[in-house]
Amino acid sequence: MRELALNVLDIAENSLRAGAKLVQITLSADFAADTMSIAIEDDGCGMSEEMLASVCDPFTTTRTTRKVGMGVPLFKYSAESAGGTFSIRSKIGEGTCVTATYKISHVDRMPLGDFGGVALQLVTMNPGTDFRIRVTDGPREGVLDTREVKEILGEDIPLGAPEVRAFLKEYIQENLVSIYGGRL
Repeated sequence: MRELALNVLDIAENSLRAGAKLVQITLSADFAADTMSIAIEDDGCGMSEEMLASVCDPFTTTRTTRKVGMGVPLFKYSAESAGGTFSIRSKIGEGTCVTATYKISHVDRMPLGDFGGVALQLVTMNPGTDFRIRVTDGPREGVLDTREVKEILGEDIPLGAPEVRAFLKEYIQENLVSIYGGRL
């Protein structure tokens, strides 16, 4: 993968396959400390201790369509090769949390990429799952919680409706620009 946003999409899709009803994605940057972290947490089915111990092996996958699973190993590699860390915790029946940290200025850190586009795609293409997407830089914070948006819209207007999608796209982009100003 050539950008971190695609890693986020891949891990979030794992959450969807795990039956998550809520997926929380947090992108935090601390430019003074030169660090960035990405966390994806879900309330899906979780993993056994055996699966958790082998999930970073590319030849471990629960998918039946192929024999390799590169998403988690690539996410881990992207963090560790850019001076960061990686962690994953999971419990059956409670869900999974994957966190990657990066040194922002590291020469091997992949660009963030189209994080806003990934957020928009996840939110509008998965009506049965709620998302809480949070971006921070110290005290500045932007949050998109689909539970709140759905409450305002009511049951008759889907998040994928063209007018809603256009609003969400603008809202996400405004938050990313005002918080990060193109620095990631």
